[in-house]
Amino acid sequence: NGAGLPLEDGTGWLPTHKEPQYKLMLLGERMCVEYREMDESLANLSEDEYYSEEERNAKAEKEKKQVPPPQPPPPEEDIDSDPEEPSGKWHLLQNKHSFLSGVEGAAFQSRLPHDRMTSQEAACFPDIISGPAQTQKVFLYIRNRTLQLWLDNPKVQLTFETTLQQLESPYNSDAVLVHRVHSYLERHGLINFGIYKRVKPLPSKKTGKVIIIGAGVSGLGAARQLQSFGMDVTVLESRDRVGGRVATFRKGNYVADLGAMVVTGLGGNPMAVVSKQVNMELAKIKQKCPLYEANGQAVPKEKDEMVEQEFNRLLEATSYLSHQLDFNYLNNKPVSLGQALEVVIQLQEKHVKDEQIEHWKKIVKTQEDLKELLNKMVSLKEKIKELHQQYKEASEVKPPRDITSEFLVKSKLRDLTALCKEYDELAEAQVKLEEKLQELEANPPSMILNCQTFIYKCDAVLCTLPLGVLKQQPAAVQFVPPLPEWKTSAIQRMGFGNLNKVVLCFDRVFWDPSVNLFGHVGSTTASRGELFLFWNLYKAPILLALVAGEAAGIMENISDDVIVGRCLAILKGIFGSGAVPQPKETVVTRWRADPWARGSYSYVAAGSSGNDYDLMAQPVTPGPSIPGAPQPVPRLFFAGEHTIRNYPATVHGALLSGLREAGRIADQFLGAMYTLPRQATPGIPTQQPASM
Repeated sequence: NGAGLPLEDGTGWLPTHKEPQYKLMLLGERMCVEYREMDESLANLSEDEYYSEEERNAKAEKEKKQVPPPQPPPPEEDIDSDPEEPSGKWHLLQNKHSFLSGVEGAAFQSRLPHDRMTSQEAACFPDIISGPAQTQKVFLYIRNRTLQLWLDNPKVQLTFETTLQQLESPYNSDAVLVHRVHSYLERHGLINFGIYKRVKPLPSKKTGKVIIIGAGVSGLGAARQLQSFGMDVTVLESRDRVGGRVATFRKGNYVADLGAMVVTGLGGNPMAVVSKQVNMELAKIKQKCPLYEANGQAVPKEKDEMVEQEFNRLLEATSYLSHQLDFNYLNNKPVSLGQALEVVIQLQEKHVKDEQIEHWKKIVKTQEDLKELLNKMVSLKEKIKELHQQYKEASEVKPPRDITSEFLVKSKLRDLTALCKEYDELAEAQVKLEEKLQELEANPPSMILNCQTFIYKCDAVLCTLPLGVLKQQPAAVQFVPPLPEWKTSAIQRMGFGNLNKVVLCFDRVFWDPSVNLFGHVGSTTASRGELFLFWNLYKAPILLALVAGEAAGIMENISDDVIVGRCLAILKGIFGSGAVPQPKETVVTRWRADPWARGSYSYVAAGSSGNDYDLMAQPVTPGPSIPGAPQPVPRLFFAGEHTIRNYPATVHGALLSGLREAGRIADQFLGAMYTLPRQATPGIPTQQPASM
């Protein structure tokens, strides 16, 4: 049910939990503007994905020397346009959808430039890139048309024969080139991926053995591809379910996503293809997001705009510090964005005035505390005098003493009786838990193996473990031989965040059903990540509250009852105590404590960069067993959202990384079917598989 990671600004698409005929809904007014920029950005992403670092730097230097053309005036807003039905922007959408429906749009949806070959294509088709321009145009049309045929009907396998039959003349005259292009697109997960009906049976003879660690989106995507290529695949999963950080809570009519849940944009997103394959309707998330302060009052629009403007100004100042003044390290340690913002704020006069105000507040508070302390001392002195007099009188009484001593004994006996009763209740609960444990051990779910060691032999291993598991110290996973230093350094430099959810299932809707999300502003900086956003995404009366940052780590050590109580207190402050009922069901996630996740998703930490994502994607080659022997081929491969530079922290990024590695593994062990015919027949390398 999850097809993306949650966006804090609410933009994105939500998979609904029903299966009507798939339909592509129109994006809102904002997306009309974004679509105009999407061609250029996706083309740049395509170049970044396939071009080397040197090529990207050379291109950037060339663009700096070019004089930018004058910017056209912004289009006038159509006052009559409805955000949900942007009739005033219909001509823009119509032109865009007509573009997306053609061969050029097919390349766009596949994250490829429609009018030029990528560096990867140039490497795989050296005869085409070195040939005349007309040959390249023929290649591009065959490639784009094949992509269009697949995207028009992704529920059925697109075979070479069908492609050749559908191609127009004269592009169908070179069957060898068509076969090479089709094989290339299939091998690299641009066609025939996801969940579709096969026209041709799977290869009966398996060639090459691959072990995939992790049955998340990247692992499952790679497994399906490798299986379709004719390789023997085994997927190892530590949980009793598949999906990884895509997990769904289901109970009765209540359904909620505990992990990924939002499709972050449809342009070039393979999850849009998958949703079409399984007839899953996508519902647009409305961008309206009311904000409420800690006292439950709505944040005034003027205040919201002022804070946003000030925040953007601070970001610009921080960018100037980083790029112009090269302020990226403090005390020989990388500076995070939050630290840089603090530096900028401290440079402002406003900060000094705030400190003065806080200083005077402390003085006033100290004076009040002193006054209260003096009053307590006076009162305490009177009690001491009174107690002294009582003690003097009591000490003069001869035995037997008064009833006070007997009362103390009785009160202790009462407390002991209460503790004994509580102990008996715990003993009864212990018996019930032991019975339940015996029942669970006697009836485990299928295919779960406990406390046993297995050795799997294979030609290659694809590791899709989350970055949080790889970062864990002491290490939760041991690699033999150890990972090289460049890989472990990248693992440690990268960040792995934590985003938790609180699922609240009610018997009725008491919030505004027309909004998909509303925000809660914490009273302090430290609490800004505590229940800062509430999602309303389901037809059932369910709210999802998000907890991020430091608050997410703190709340993982707090009981569910306390967290749910805090949620209800916030909701009652917003909607009123009488309007908020007790929830029927609640779920609190703790992704950092999950031993097979250790967090939610990756981010570029201070001291890290996009290059670390590229390093994470690189396979590892074992050293030669005999000095002077030929260099072995890579045996350990990596996939996951933390291994894809252009689409990190998303489900579609995880899927694309799995497709990428499946193609890489198949090319290495099966050979590239799209290479020139005169090359050797593809097959499994003659080297003996390394033991894994």
